Amino acid sequence: MGVKDKILAKFRCPKCGSTRGRVKKLAMTGAGLFDRWMDWQRNKYYFVSCTNCGYTEVYDAEVLDGRDDISDLLDLIFGR
Repeated sequence: MGVKDKILAKFRCPKCGSTRGRVKKLAMTGAGLFDRWMDWQRNKYYFVSCTNCGYTEVYDAEVLDGRDDISDLLDLIFGR
């Protein structure tokens, strides 16, 4: 089970309480001139959006992708 699947399995919107969400992984260039010039997309994030109300939270992909105990971390984030 990948990180996206694990996020969705634990997801509960803090605004409306819905358990239906969508996850997108996005990469962005850095703020430095060299990063933008080379178009290096070193910054990666997971955007988790509620499909009911549209509320969105952002998580650092380096933190989530590098965790062996991802389920424990998601329990802490989503409070389940």
